Amino acid sequence: MTFDVRWPDGTEVSYYSPSLVVEEHLATGTAYPVADFVARSRTCMEIADARVRKKYGIGCAQSVRTIALISAAARRFGPDDEVLVESFRR
Repeated sequence: MTFDVRWPDGTEVSYYSPSLVVEEHLATGTAYPVADFVARSRTCMEIADARVRKKYGIGCAQSVRTIALISAAARRFGPDDEVLVESFRR
């Protein structure tokens, strides 16, 4: 699944998750402080990675990549700036 976000500077980015777990930790139309968004995203990607590892016997490189991209983007903003979750696409 893909989740689309708008960073505080207006940049729109789509991120990939190998699991629907994202829908359990983020809500469309909700703005999260950057620090909270990163923490929630990290939790989602760790769960997704564990699910892939359990099913296929290896971790998920895409989960690692997604959290790396989110973390890199987040460094441009303050922890209290807000990230808007715009949509989920399956």
